[in-house]
Amino acid sequence: MTTALLIIDVQHVLCTGEYAVFEIGRVLEKINAVSAQARAAGAPVILIQHEEEGGPLAFDTEGWQLAEGLEVSPEDLRVRKTTPDAFHQTTLSGLLKEKGITQLVVCGMQSDFCVDSTVRRALTLGYDVTLVADAHSTIANEVLSAAQITAHHNVTLGHMTSAAARIEVIPAAAVRIKH
Repeated sequence: MTTALLIIDVQHVLCTGEYAVFEIGRVLEKINAVSAQARAAGAPVILIQHEEEGGPLAFDTEGWQLAEGLEVSPEDLRVRKTTPDAFHQTTLSGLLKEKGITQLVVCGMQSDFCVDSTVRRALTLGYDVTLVADAHSTIANEVLSAAQITAHHNVTLGHMTSAAARIEVIPAAAVRIKH
């Protein structure tokens, strides 16, 4: 099994100010721990960045940049996307096929949008997925707190089944990346 780490949308605008996700400091710490493990194992680290025309996530604006505090390496791969699904009309599938990836470890922003959409798509494409339970986050909505949304996605995604792939939801401390 060959593993890659997907770090989804850990961008400046989602980590500071009014759009900052819940407990961003703790979440960044967990993401950095998992990415250090991936790099040490020689697993590809793929940084996925969302972009929208105009607004705070416009390509190459300050908000679009990777967040301060996110540890990156020149060897990390980058994928730009315009929808919550990191596979939709991006280079992600090609990168994963080129590297023979069969297992994905997923973390990032936002639990209820891009993390959810990407995990579900990865399962339908046949990838085994590990969702890092304490390394993704979001912001509150009109009904639920951010903590409730993240917990809900950990439970819901953890109970999904697929004939072609499996998902496990575990904390960063339990992640073991072997490449």
